[in-house]
Amino acid sequence: MKYYVNENCIGCGMCEGTCPEIFHITDEGIAEAEDKEVDAAWKESAQEAMEGCPVGAIEEQ
Repeated sequence: MKYYVNENCIGCGMCEGTCPEIFHITDEGIAEAEDKEVDAAWKESAQEAMEGCPVGAIEEQ
């Protein structure tokens, strides 16, 4: 499974703080997800980041 950050992102950094292996804040101040399959070791924290996003900007691909 992969994740995608949509245009609703407000750059709060919650996802990066929860799962920095998959999410990071870009120079533009918005979040971006790594374009790779999520390793089993990070699935739980990546899911937590998606569910905790205050604006619902993280989607599964």
